[in-house]
Amino acid sequence: MSGSTPATPVDLAPLRRAARWRPAEGVFWLLPVVAYFAFPRSHLLLSQIAITALFTLSLDLILGYAGIVSLGHAAFFGIGAYTAGLLAAHGHGDPLLGLAAALALSALAGYLSSFLVLRGSDLTRLMVTIGVGLMLFEGANKLTLYTGGTDGLQGVEMTPLLGLWRFDLAGRTAYLYAVATLFVMFWIARRLVHSPFGMGLRGIRQNALRMPALGTPVHRRLIAVYVLGAAYAGVAGALLAQTTQFVSIDVFSFSRSAEVMLILVLGGTGGLYGALLGTIVFVVAHDRLSDLNPQYWQFWLGLLLILVVLFARDGILGGLRRIEARFTRDRR
Repeated sequence: MSGSTPATPVDLAPLRRAARWRPAEGVFWLLPVVAYFAFPRSHLLLSQIAITALFTLSLDLILGYAGIVSLGHAAFFGIGAYTAGLLAAHGHGDPLLGLAAALALSALAGYLSSFLVLRGSDLTRLMVTIGVGLMLFEGANKLTLYTGGTDGLQGVEMTPLLGLWRFDLAGRTAYLYAVATLFVMFWIARRLVHSPFGMGLRGIRQNALRMPALGTPVHRRLIAVYVLGAAYAGVAGALLAQTTQFVSIDVFSFSRSAEVMLILVLGGTGGLYGALLGTIVFVVAHDRLSDLNPQYWQFWLGLLLILVVLFARDGILGGLRRIEARFTRDRR
């Protein structure tokens, strides 16, 4: 009997090192706690930052790690929002139930649409995602009996979180709820991208044609991460519906998909924290500039984006990494 050469074991040590939490990450996640006490009148804005960050994170999973371009990602955001909103409007206002249902239905929608989206080139995927988003937008506009149409879904009433904390007008419960959900979802995403699954996704993004030779099921991996991104977007949509207790057809709009793409490019793709940093800068700049100059705030925001692209081509996260690398070299 001829002997066979045993397969070379994969060295997972680099993944384990990358998966370790750094001190800077601990400092970063202390910022929401500090913000809760430092900005007591801005809890509603801070909640929107957390929700938008989760939505942007969902796009980073499919674009930053798998290279799947999408300009219709708001489709899953909207499905999650309407799922949680309709449940609450019909007497099922438990927040965690709404999150679970939104996650499940958005993941199912992602799985069903993946067979269309993942076919062809990037341009084909781009057009299909736009088409799916536009169809859902018009569908929500026509089904006024269920969605409220242009008037939005009314009567969304949430029960206290875990039966203890009511959603107050100041937004304190909403903020803590949104941040806690963001952290849990981020932790899961971080574990995934620093696993063999995440390594496979990076390989697919760099060269999808060579990965089958390494035994990687490319199409199944792409479907898996696309479903995951859809589920994350659905949870973000559910959070928006629950914390604002209102849902409008704008959750399906093309502008929402384009905005989250812009935020991700601003923060930097393929790093998870880029989605969070980009969201913080974009939402705060949007809020401050619209207050300072209501008529021309978009000009200044556009100028900010141009400067970031010119001087930090990999986004804010890429710029911070280069500063860190230069500082490390100077210390040696």
